[in-house]
Amino acid sequence: MMNKTDLLKSLAPGFLPLIVFIIADSFFSPSISILIAVAFAMLELLYTYIREKKLDKFILLDVGLIVLLGSVSILLKNEIFFKLKPAVIEFIFCIIMGISVFSPVNLVMLMTRRYMKNIQLNEAQVAQMNRGIRGMFFIFSIHTLMIVYSAIFMSRQAWAFISGGLFYILFGIYFGYEWISNRRKQAKLYEQYKDDEWFDIVDEEGRVKGRAPRQVCHSGPGLLHPVVHLHVIDSKDRIFLQKRAMTKEILPGKWDTAVGGHVSSGETIEQALKREAQEEIGITDFKAQPIARYVWNSDIESELAFMFVCHYDKPLTINPQEIDEGKYWKIKKIKEVLGTGELTPNFEFEFEILRKTLFKEELE
Repeated sequence: MMNKTDLLKSLAPGFLPLIVFIIADSFFSPSISILIAVAFAMLELLYTYIREKKLDKFILLDVGLIVLLGSVSILLKNEIFFKLKPAVIEFIFCIIMGISVFSPVNLVMLMTRRYMKNIQLNEAQVAQMNRGIRGMFFIFSIHTLMIVYSAIFMSRQAWAFISGGLFYILFGIYFGYEWISNRRKQAKLYEQYKDDEWFDIVDEEGRVKGRAPRQVCHSGPGLLHPVVHLHVIDSKDRIFLQKRAMTKEILPGKWDTAVGGHVSSGETIEQALKREAQEEIGITDFKAQPIARYVWNSDIESELAFMFVCHYDKPLTINPQEIDEGKYWKIKKIKEVLGTGELTPNFEFEFEILRKTLFKEELE
């Protein structure tokens, strides 16, 4: 599941100039508020340009909205127009969410991908996000219409409640419903997969964002979860490879990294590495050196791979339930079979990393 707090944090940079204007407009004149918000937007635009070498189109969109809102603030000076200003602000958000929900251009999704570094979302996550946008759209739309009605036909006290307190009540009801609904879905999910292995869902830095069962993680790319890979190299610079058991769910019968496995939910990378090494090749007295961390996407899953190397000359004991066969390969032999389908694509990718970091002479 998506972490809504992290999602809001990721979208905040695109909306910050507009939020600054709305706050400033409560304390200063519209003209000064426009200047403050535009100055803030220019600084944010400069910062993102220096960092990413391109203009942020969402901040530019914010500048246009600020000018529009500022013009409305200047024009709406009498009582009725003053009352309508909150409706105008909410109407702009309704437009953004409406375009996202009812047109092929999902502005909120674009902002999510923009500020979450092109994160990949699976179909379930996209559907969940769209449901949230749709719910927000209807809340904003209903509340906007209520503000307009109260501004024209009701007392100032009623308008003040509808434009202020009622907004939070509506949001409280909506998020309360969503919380109860999500809790029921979680309980149903846990019951359905109670006997399945669970993995932590992480970002590209390895920070845990949630958890999900193996079957869900392996239903397609999108749910990034950590795995550990250990390359075992002997004193002759030979690399030990395992032949994956034919019972394996992924790439059965292919030659692969000496040790590879998923990190169970709540388990550290180091704990998982030691467990997998003992389970697959029977070693415990080894010292692992971290080499790389990278994202690996396939048709089945999305992995955050933690790659390690250890130098080891003692006998290895393969686990026949995990591995069909295991042997040391010379670098020359590995190079000969690259691209033939005998090795896993994942190992071939990591072999290039090994060549560049440990076997530099092999590249010459």
